[in-house]
Amino acid sequence: MSGIPLILDVDTGVDDACALLLAALHPDLDLRAVTCVGGNAPLADVVRNTLAVLATTARLDVPVAAGADRPLLEDPVDARHVHGQDGMGDLGWPLAHHQPDERHAVELLRDVLLTAADTGERITLVPLAPLTNIALLLRTYPTVAQGISRIIFMGGAAASGNATASAEFNVFHDPEAAAIVLDAAADLGIPVTMYGLDVFYRPRVRREEAEAMIARDPHGPGGLGGRLIRFQCERFETDAATIGDAGAVCAVIDGSKLATTVLPVRVELAGRYTRGRTIVDHRDWSGDLTHDPHGQSDVVVDVALDVDASAYSRLWIHTVQGDMTRG
Repeated sequence: MSGIPLILDVDTGVDDACALLLAALHPDLDLRAVTCVGGNAPLADVVRNTLAVLATTARLDVPVAAGADRPLLEDPVDARHVHGQDGMGDLGWPLAHHQPDERHAVELLRDVLLTAADTGERITLVPLAPLTNIALLLRTYPTVAQGISRIIFMGGAAASGNATASAEFNVFHDPEAAAIVLDAAADLGIPVTMYGLDVFYRPRVRREEAEAMIARDPHGPGGLGGRLIRFQCERFETDAATIGDAGAVCAVIDGSKLATTVLPVRVELAGRYTRGRTIVDHRDWSGDLTHDPHGQSDVVVDVALDVDASAYSRLWIHTVQGDMTRG
């Protein structure tokens, strides 16, 4: 196996399943582990869905571990109104027969990252879910930073939210965790890219493309990917659907198609209507900054603001339907 080493942290989830398909199959990626957290669905459903996707891609070599089943402070919520009652489109997709790793997700992350550090490797960490597991990891085992190349997380927005008018779901679900991760990454010198709602919805697959994937590979990765797109089209009554979280994995493969700007970011923890909002600071005039009683955030992030949507859509389709070959 060769390619960019990466770990996904997921709450699978229709769009997480799209991301898992891409990460497991693309020849330029080396998927080392997948960790699970409650979010789009309860943790047990997330683990079951994750194992099923990896079984479909014949990637039984990838360890999967269950992590936090709730946010650090808040009661858990889910997004089954978006993802279906089982969290993965209610497709009736076959269950996997293999079992998750016995370690807690934080322990699996620690072990994989420290092993990489010992051999001089650095792994790209791609959280696609509420950041609870990652917050626990970075505060409990900060030495794992030696094994992290960068963090590309799906979450937040520079503009509007979806869980609320202000906040994106992953950050809204556990704002304290998001704030801890951004702060810890800054302290530990880990580069961070925020793949948020400003680009999340833009890479899309047309329903006719999804139907072609299903017809070509009805019981394999293409069939699953096509059905995930079709489910979204039916749920939202559209003729195309987003690949969602998979766009963050596309950014690992080909970052040239993602336009980012380095900006200070804070997470709002107290606002009645704005809790969970990622406050992205676009100001560039020293007069405003000097007279701001809060000052400017010390946390500086590469914020994704534009994307070559068609390039990422093509990348996802070609990989999932088997047009890419593993070296």
